[in-house]
Parts: sequence; structure tokens; C-alpha cells
Amino acid sequence: MKKEGHPEYGDAAVTCVCGATYNIRSTVKKMHVTACSACHPAYTGRATMLDTAGRVEQFRRKYAKKA
Repeated sequence: MKKEGHPEYGDAAVTCVCGATYNIRSTVKKMHVTACSACHPAYTGRATMLDTAGRVEQFRRKYAKKA
């Protein structure tokens, strides 16, 4: 590998909006993220299916078989 032209790779701090902090190695020293494994619904099991404004019923009426 050439000595010039490569970014410096070192320790970095990642901070989530929930307050969790992680130490990783990256070319960027500080990162702020909106979701992490501590607060993301897919990891915590708190994911819920939202049916906003009756979208499922609207779909069923639109594509229902007509007699």
C-alpha cells in the first residue's frame, strides 16, 4: 500500500440520539446516528404495524372481486 493518499484510520466515537455511545475504528472521528441496536425497533422487538388512515381496508376495497 502507498504511504500517501490514504485517510488516517483510528478510534472513533459513535453517539446515538437515545444516548448510547460506541467506540469503533473509522476514518471519521465522531459520528451521530439516529438509531442503534439499543433503540431500533427491529432489534428491540418493539416494532408495531401501523395502519394509518385505513390503508389496508382501502386496498381490500379497491381490489376486491366484484360479484
